Amino acid sequence: MPTLFDPIRLGAIEAPNRILMAPLTRARAGRDAVPTPIMAEYYAQRASAGLIISEATGISREGLGWPYAPGLWNVAQVEGWRPVTEAVHQAGGRIVAQLWHMGRLVHSSLGEAQPVSASALTAPGQAHTYDGKQDYEKPRPLALEDIPRVIEDYARAARNALAAGFDGVQIHAANGYLVDQFLRDGSNQRDDDYGGSIENRARLLDEVTEAIIAEVGPDRTAVRLSPNGETQGVIDSDPATLFSHVARVLSARRIAFLELREPGPNGTFGAADQPAVSPVIRPLFDGPLVLNQDYSLERAEEVLANGTADAIAFGRPFLANPDLPARLRTRSPLNDDDMATWYAQGPRGYTDYPTLAA
Repeated sequence: MPTLFDPIRLGAIEAPNRILMAPLTRARAGRDAVPTPIMAEYYAQRASAGLIISEATGISREGLGWPYAPGLWNVAQVEGWRPVTEAVHQAGGRIVAQLWHMGRLVHSSLGEAQPVSASALTAPGQAHTYDGKQDYEKPRPLALEDIPRVIEDYARAARNALAAGFDGVQIHAANGYLVDQFLRDGSNQRDDDYGGSIENRARLLDEVTEAIIAEVGPDRTAVRLSPNGETQGVIDSDPATLFSHVARVLSARRIAFLELREPGPNGTFGAADQPAVSPVIRPLFDGPLVLNQDYSLERAEEVLANGTADAIAFGRPFLANPDLPARLRTRSPLNDDDMATWYAQGPRGYTDYPTLAA
């Protein structure tokens, strides 16, 4: 039976262990969404992960609504990412870019226009902006004639990711963002080819996946889903049936791997009121299955041993433990992360956490 420390092939990527670094928004880019030099140091510190999945990275100005988050839609951003990927590779690591369109969660002060979504339903809560938190705005439904443009934005970002030196890309189809807004019936009230039936609601994800595969190949394309309870106002009435269909579609595309953000255990950050769908998805997806959400070492070892997953993506433990694989292997204590520095600028709480060797 495999362990966390055994190698695994993820499409074109040979990962030396099954401890993946989950995507973690850190807000250290510039206002122009260009990566900054400190990001190279941060990612290189974590190169011992089997694979790094980058922080969510905007595919367009329209789709990026988080202050100081990076993008991949122009030449300056590609050039800004190159030192990051080079530093990771020089440290012996592998890194893929997570491609992000936030949909209705983009405030117009960042996206420079009215936000778009599957339907004209306003998200609950408030958006992070450069002027503090502001109420989310009512989105306009993405028009049929706009959908090819958005798909091309994904394809262009995938091309740019390879030009920037990434080893592949992951489509962010989770957590209540644009693709997830189309997938789940709580946020999709359309009556056209992209709404109504499960097949229609999954159409955008399938077309985005097809377009990206045409650019980078299926073995460098991955997808992240969140088949759990309510996330940023997005929920589905029948997640097992919906995500079973999605798993079959993605399996037929032969993508490199599928990552699932599961409901976390009670009392944790990602606790949800719907049961995990991964047991249903497991037999339907032929490629490597990666699970994420508040996994301890013991729980991770258990799901790998019983075949529930092929690898585990760790998120917050990687914030404060750049050498997380070594700490897990030696069962060493973990550093505690500082929530106040998650989205702050500068090195504090970013590149200053000690390693076992320090």
